[in-house]
Amino acid sequence: QVHLVDSGGGLVQAGGSLRLSCTASERTFSTLRMGWFRQAPGKEREFVAGISRSGRITYYSDSVKDRFTISRDNAENTVYLQMNSLKPEDTAVYYCAASSRITPSRDSADFASWGQGTQVTVSS
Repeated sequence: QVHLVDSGGGLVQAGGSLRLSCTASERTFSTLRMGWFRQAPGKEREFVAGISRSGRITYYSDSVKDRFTISRDNAENTVYLQMNSLKPEDTAVYYCAASSRITPSRDSADFASWGQGTQVTVSS
């Protein structure tokens, strides 16, 4: 498993922006597909965004598409989630996750390693 450390969460007003970071300890970071998930109180964990090993292919949930951008820097073993136009319904704990699968997945069961989570709170 890969050790992942999430950071960058905080409190922001609606319409604001945050950038989350997730750094991996794994030297083979570039061989892993990465994803961001989130879990709001009383709700199940849901997929937010995913990125291929090279970073050329990205995919998003409908609820964040056109507002969030996932990217990665393989030289720094880091994946990012830029979140713009934040809404109160984006409030959740955000987790980065790593998958060794070759094909894209939005299923949390396909991601074997997880960060500790970082809280994002959007006030109205």
